[in-house]
Amino acid sequence: MEFPVKPGEYDAMNYIPHTESHGTKELWKTFWILLGITIFDFIIYFWLDPSGFRNFIFIFFGIVKAYYIVGAFMHLKHEKINLALIILVPTIFIIGLIMGLLYEGNAITWMK
Repeated sequence: MEFPVKPGEYDAMNYIPHTESHGTKELWKTFWILLGITIFDFIIYFWLDPSGFRNFIFIFFGIVKAYYIVGAFMHLKHEKINLALIILVPTIFIIGLIMGLLYEGNAITWMK
């Protein structure tokens, strides 16, 4: 026995939900920003001579790209500050550890 459904009533068998954006505009904006930074990196790579300044530019734009990737695609931009600090503080300590180890490793060559 089937019950006829009047127009405008809920039909569980034929219900099609309305599509929503779910933030795809923000993701595309992030994509274009990352693409622009990457193209700029390639231009700098072939335009500048190898130097510390060029390396600094690559490191800086790498950090900027990492911020956009973590913020948009890993949804960290919408989290509370405590969760962000749980991720950022150990990362800063690890970077400091790597810099200290590189400095000490270079000091051995100066002692010889």
